[in-house]
Amino acid sequence: MTRSTGGVPAGRPAAASDDWLASVGASAAAAVKAPAELLGEYLPLLADAAINGRRPDSFELDAVRELGRRAAAQGVGARRAVDLYLSAAWRLWRQLPVVVRSSDPEKVRRSAEAVLRVLDDAVGVLVDGHQSERREMIRREESLRAEFVDDLLRGDADVSRLVERAEPFGIDLGKPHHVALVAPRDGTGAVDRAAIALERAVVDRFGDREVLVATKDGRVVIVVPGGGAPAFALPRGVDVSEALQQELHRREIAGRWRLAAGRAFPGAYGVARSYEEALEALTLADRLGFDTDVVHARDLLVYRVLGRDQAAIVDLVRDVLAPLEQVRGGAEVLLETLRAYFDAGEVATEAARRLHVSVRTVTYRLARVAQLTGYSVAQPDQRFALQTAVLGARLLEWPAVPLPAEP
Repeated sequence: MTRSTGGVPAGRPAAASDDWLASVGASAAAAVKAPAELLGEYLPLLADAAINGRRPDSFELDAVRELGRRAAAQGVGARRAVDLYLSAAWRLWRQLPVVVRSSDPEKVRRSAEAVLRVLDDAVGVLVDGHQSERREMIRREESLRAEFVDDLLRGDADVSRLVERAEPFGIDLGKPHHVALVAPRDGTGAVDRAAIALERAVVDRFGDREVLVATKDGRVVIVVPGGGAPAFALPRGVDVSEALQQELHRREIAGRWRLAAGRAFPGAYGVARSYEEALEALTLADRLGFDTDVVHARDLLVYRVLGRDQAAIVDLVRDVLAPLEQVRGGAEVLLETLRAYFDAGEVATEAARRLHVSVRTVTYRLARVAQLTGYSVAQPDQRFALQTAVLGARLLEWPAVPLPAEP
């Protein structure tokens, strides 16, 4: 078909001029509140189809596909973009000369079929372009989020640059923040699915400002405001990790999960510090064999103190508890009795109940400990040394893991 040099099909009636089509496009754009520029050359394609029965070439559909990508990039939803194209189509149809002036029903039918074919083609590639751009935007956002989270949690990035990068995510690094970690405890928990569910839960409950949810090293990382932020107020006695556990149960996320939250600290380095607390709490809970699903970092402070000086705790365990290995069967039975006794608040009857033995057995074992080690639970200073050594043994996983050789 012959074309004019201006890109308008030759033979197009004056009624189908570009000015008229521009008016139709502006009317449709105003009706659906979308930019008229997203129509591109779509209306001339419809007019050409109605007048000449021509279907668009592949390069013309590619241009419409790019308009779909542009719509997504501008934040125009796919539904609104489609509404724009449909609204423009029926407005154009009502004013086409072939419809308004023709008395030939067959001619009108053929024009309608041609327009509908172009409409179907155009909407299809428009949506395809929109979806492609949205997928790329999501991938880019996820990549930027992952990089930002890595730098934020590492704590060694340029602070001014980090503050600038935090702004698009709604994070004010001048305020205190908690970092909570959610880790699967078995093979049935899907981390990505849990991250999506928890992000919805956090946003629904606290809004989309000052919160950030991502995945890192097989765990869900959740950054939330602390320091008594009113938007993140929790019921009395409930902390961040407990609130998140409630959301996991409420939303029936498959699998068993362990949660820990660090204390709230201000500043960019405060986020990294809170993350380290939460991570250390999870690591210690796994090493110490805790069965609880929610780990409170404050409850592990004593283990963190002990772990700061590995050499000193090894010496303490060796000097105080190593003599227990002299008994038949090794140190584990007497060590277990000491753990139960201290966990029971130093009440022998409660320790006996937990160990499923008699009270006499417990008192005999404690006396045997005193005989072997020279430390008695009846003496306050010796009891403290014993309890600290028992905590250290748990941290070192002794006697299952041998102590390092003496230098």
